[in-house]
Amino acid sequence: QVQLVESGGGLVQPGGSLRLSCAASGSWIVVNSMGWYRQAPGKQRELVATITRDSSPKYADSVKGRFTISRDNAKNTVYLQMNSLKLEDTAVYYCNAQIRLRTWSEYDYWGQGTQVTVSS
Repeated sequence: QVQLVESGGGLVQPGGSLRLSCAASGSWIVVNSMGWYRQAPGKQRELVATITRDSSPKYADSVKGRFTISRDNAKNTVYLQMNSLKLEDTAVYYCNAQIRLRTWSEYDYWGQGTQVTVSS
């Protein structure tokens, strides 16, 4: 069974920084794309950033230049460094991974979510 466990959320003032981590555990052939999504109250879940297995990143326009996604394939972990945080970054952040299982089928997996609150 595959699990994604996130950590690193919390309360931060505007302009501050946080680093999110998400570790995948389980049995599979390969972990392909990993990423972060977020959902603010009353809004739909939206993409924040994704990263391919060979570490090619993609960012939402709203976070470009402020957030950095990275991954450690040996640890099956994806990170999101968030700098210059704004009030509008407040949301629950979800980790996502596309994993090919030993059945050769590929599935999307999600973490439980971690709250990020930006407030003065």
